[in-house]
Amino acid sequence: MSIRTLIVDDSAVVRQVLSAVLGAAPGIEVIGAASDPLRAMTLMQRIWPDVIVTDIEMPGMDGVAFVKQVMSTRPTPIVVCSSLVGPGARAGLEALAAGAVAAVAKPASGLKRYLEDDSGHIVPAVRAAAAGTARRPQRPAARPVDPARTPHRAERRIVAIGTSTGGTQALERVLTALPARPPAVVVVQHMPEKFTAAFAERMNALCAVEVREAVDGDRVRDGLVLVAPGGRHLELLSDPLAGYRVRVFDGPPVNRHRPSVDVLFRSVAKAAGPDALGVIMTGMGDDGARGLLEMRRAGAATVAQDEATCVVHGMPKEAVAIGAVEREVPLPAIAEVIRNHG
Repeated sequence: MSIRTLIVDDSAVVRQVLSAVLGAAPGIEVIGAASDPLRAMTLMQRIWPDVIVTDIEMPGMDGVAFVKQVMSTRPTPIVVCSSLVGPGARAGLEALAAGAVAAVAKPASGLKRYLEDDSGHIVPAVRAAAAGTARRPQRPAARPVDPARTPHRAERRIVAIGTSTGGTQALERVLTALPARPPAVVVVQHMPEKFTAAFAERMNALCAVEVREAVDGDRVRDGLVLVAPGGRHLELLSDPLAGYRVRVFDGPPVNRHRPSVDVLFRSVAKAAGPDALGVIMTGMGDDGARGLLEMRRAGAATVAQDEATCVVHGMPKEAVAIGAVEREVPLPAIAEVIRNHG
């Protein structure tokens, strides 16, 4: 079945080239192209796309507002393709925070040639965005967790968070509510390469707790939040001298993602066992569900953001379906769960 794709861009050249590039890709069908979000929403009333590719700077309604409108009406994978995307570009971060699943840069000049050459990025971005909505068969329920779990030791407490679509806003809500010295936190947020550093810097400026992008070998400690770099996996390792440290590494995508929540959660299950808390939050797809199940089976506490407060309930829903979640909590309560971990 083809991926029905809608293109939204005020440039006729960009609409024409994107339509040609995406329309020529196997498995992708361009169902329409609109010059602005208002026209796009009219088209969407007739046929709803599987993926939307949108610019940011457009007349009538900008791309960030359009992303928010779509996510509040009927959450749909959105790929931002804009010259306002790049390291430190606030508009790109705002679009991702609003719920866009990927961002592809385009230059201010030489657009036609660039987009034709850049099909190696835009086509996989559309396919990955569509694949993120795929349903997975339910798996057997988890084995019961021993209620007499080993007590947490303060120096071994660790919190692992995994999130995707809508996660940047949700993480901001959680991290800004933490005190200056909560349990150590490691985070995977599905986000394109180079955006995670800007996101971590922004969080560090807003939060009492220290937030930064993880570097291979970083020591994990209370009062520090480490965010996986975009385009690289993050693992937690047990260190007999430092307690924990992280490994940041290249590798194939897992569940179509790099970094992958499953990679992080599985490493936390192995390294920390019952000293860990796993938190799965808003996002499409099922990345993190099986890793959270491994954490629960290792004796960790596990929670999921509830459906009412998720932008997209996909990842938490899949985790609940396979028995990986002890309890579901609304977004405003997640910071308190983290503060009480120990």
